[in-house]
Amino acid sequence: MSSLNFKHLHYFWVVAHEGSMTRAAERLGVAVQTISGQLAVLERSLGKALFISQGRGLALSEAGRAALGYADQIFQLGDALAEAVRTADSGATLRLRTGISDGIPKLLAYRLLESVLAMPQDVRLVCHEGGFEPLLAELALHHLDLVLTDRPAPVGGNLKVFSTPLGDFASCLFGSAALVERYAPGFPHSLDAAPLFLPARQSALRGRIDRWIEEIGIRPRIVGEFQDSALLTTFGRAGLGLFPAPLALAEQVAEQLAAQPLGEMAGVSEQIYAISNERRIRHPAIEVLLASAPAPACN
Repeated sequence: MSSLNFKHLHYFWVVAHEGSMTRAAERLGVAVQTISGQLAVLERSLGKALFISQGRGLALSEAGRAALGYADQIFQLGDALAEAVRTADSGATLRLRTGISDGIPKLLAYRLLESVLAMPQDVRLVCHEGGFEPLLAELALHHLDLVLTDRPAPVGGNLKVFSTPLGDFASCLFGSAALVERYAPGFPHSLDAAPLFLPARQSALRGRIDRWIEEIGIRPRIVGEFQDSALLTTFGRAGLGLFPAPLALAEQVAEQLAAQPLGEMAGVSEQIYAISNERRIRHPAIEVLLASAPAPACN
């Protein structure tokens, strides 16, 4: 067999994680035909088909699954090499590249990550915000070390990632002093026609809130739905509606958003997960984060 072409292998690796040549081409900024040609060369050099057609997409063959395992290790080592070279002249600075899902309250993300910056060694925290699936794709490509999100990674498929629950944080409705004074008597049945700002429907928390509303038999007035939790709380801070946030962060919500707790939503909690590429965590900063995650206020 001729020597392995790592450019061809990289194309294979991206296609395997993206699930299609079209998405891989978009990520790599090349034509689909280019990727198809490079994969054909790689398969000829290996003497095996790496993909099989599955509906409109591609699935890994047995040989492809074997190749992907080695490719994951190769490119993870490549990232580690690049990182070691970058930091060789700047002391032992430890970088933690973290993806933060849009739906996670930013105050909660800060609370989870603050222990990392308190480590005795020099740490550089690099945070990226985005949607759930794009962040998982970046994690699978080893562009991120960790993703904080409101749901575990899907089981099966081509993504080789692992989810660690950080806890359930009981949820509470917050609002301005005037709104709390108006809707506190008779809570939660007082919320009929009350203005609410809620997470977007694709949020895991939104489904729990909708069930809670249905169970207590009220019809609040939903005045805004937001995919980005920071934008949701910005509207809430303006006093235009009630909004959910973790009860454990009541003090921070009062200080930073000038909002007061109205009442706990019984049975509704914010579930947070840390998703990484490693089943056995070896990154020192991730170890610290997992060990120091605050005890959740559970229902």
